Amino acid sequence: MQKLSLYIFLLLLPLLGFSQEKNTVIENIQKEAYENSQLEILGHELLDDIGPRLVGTPQMQQAHDWAVAKYKTWGIAAENQQWGEWKGWERGITHIDMVSPRVQTLSGTQLAWNPGTSSKGVTAELIVLPEIKDSISFRKWLPNVKGKFVMVAMKQPTGRPDDNWKEWATPESFEKMKTEREEMTNAWNENIKRSGYDRRSIIPALEEAGAVGIVDSYWSKAFGANKIFGARTKKIPTVDIQLEDYGMLYRMVEHGDKPKIHVVAESKDLGVVSAFNTIAEIKGTEKPDEYVILSAHFDSWDGGTGATDNGTGTLVMMEAMRILKKVYPNPKRTILVGHWGSEEQGLNGSSSFVADHPEIVNNIQAVFNQDNGTGRVKSINGAGFLQSYDYISRWLRAVPDTIRKNIETTFPGWPASGGSDNASFVAAGAPAFSLSSLSWDYWNYTWHTNLDTYDKIVFDDVQSNVILTAILAYMASEDDSKTSREQIILPIDDKTGERQTWPTPRVPQRKGGM
Repeated sequence: MQKLSLYIFLLLLPLLGFSQEKNTVIENIQKEAYENSQLEILGHELLDDIGPRLVGTPQMQQAHDWAVAKYKTWGIAAENQQWGEWKGWERGITHIDMVSPRVQTLSGTQLAWNPGTSSKGVTAELIVLPEIKDSISFRKWLPNVKGKFVMVAMKQPTGRPDDNWKEWATPESFEKMKTEREEMTNAWNENIKRSGYDRRSIIPALEEAGAVGIVDSYWSKAFGANKIFGARTKKIPTVDIQLEDYGMLYRMVEHGDKPKIHVVAESKDLGVVSAFNTIAEIKGTEKPDEYVILSAHFDSWDGGTGATDNGTGTLVMMEAMRILKKVYPNPKRTILVGHWGSEEQGLNGSSSFVADHPEIVNNIQAVFNQDNGTGRVKSINGAGFLQSYDYISRWLRAVPDTIRKNIETTFPGWPASGGSDNASFVAAGAPAFSLSSLSWDYWNYTWHTNLDTYDKIVFDDVQSNVILTAILAYMASEDDSKTSREQIILPIDDKTGERQTWPTPRVPQRKGGM
């Protein structure tokens, strides 16, 4: 019996050794994350010093170069890989002032890729769209825009978010407001429709008719937040003015006050510039041609500094790589991080990488993508891979319970067809998983808004996500088994009566904005 016990012990000894080693690595990941966090330093350098990272801007290039240099200080090989070209543009100072019937500086900004004004700016009266009977009457009215700023957004009936109304208003008052707003919105949309244009196409028509500028206001339905995207004019400035300033101007026009504004927009057209992904890797020692990929898009819109979309995702992946290099310098598989460009314009950076590197994509063990805000990861689904429960559950068991207990898993899940960069890999058949975060009012307050700034970051949650990501990467790298790519059979589409199909790889836009 003694000999048998000794024999069993000797057989288990290698496994015990591995288990001890595994526990040590996981403990060291947590120790480094808690005791030597670089998150706030990285956040300051990326968001305060560099700022927003719109594709085609010098700030985007600065961010790429900064990341490469930072990785190299950690002993991690990194490079910028060109995937395409984009319209080069640099945001300058935007100054919007009401100069008549009184003077007031207004809160707003120029929209992206828009031509600038002269240093003297443009001063003109504001007008709003009239009540339109049909396309013929609209064409007759169009000459009225010559020499004017045209307001192209409806006047909102309230600047309070719905949850604020729900908390404080009577139910009757809340319902009345919602009904009025719906009626106003429908009337506005129908009015534009009668012109023969839609909300987008009417803007070039106004430009062609001689307007000196377009004034918009894309309220996000949150206090002080406007969505900031790209302009649709080619020769004249387009500015977005925040809700109440816009509403004030609109009311002045309605009451016959003939308000005038002065706009200075010092943006620069930089021609055609190269567009990049930043790629860094820790080379595998046993299976260097198999890959665990950490994924986060690097670019942002530029209303704010892109803090939660996707500065926090970027910080998570950079900090996880730093920690892994320190406590797990010789991974079994290669751990690669992709900081993708031009996600916001259609996953262009990641889909280009997938198209350009089949040798990597065909040998992916797992992709972990983080995008949607500052909150701690709350859910992971199996992305439609039939056996995902087996390996993801196994990897998650190594995550501390303080983090794991807050994560809901869904298997086998559903294949992502868009939304973020994990979809580029899923479409190519590679197991790619979104680390989906708590909202923290992301959609209304920070997603593509002027309020997407450093102060919205919840660093405790970001730190939790770093630990989760680093441990998942470690476990996926060490796993003895190669992950299965077997896909679920998708159900019948109720609308078409046909079986749904797996997403197909998108063709990236490699020449954009031109």
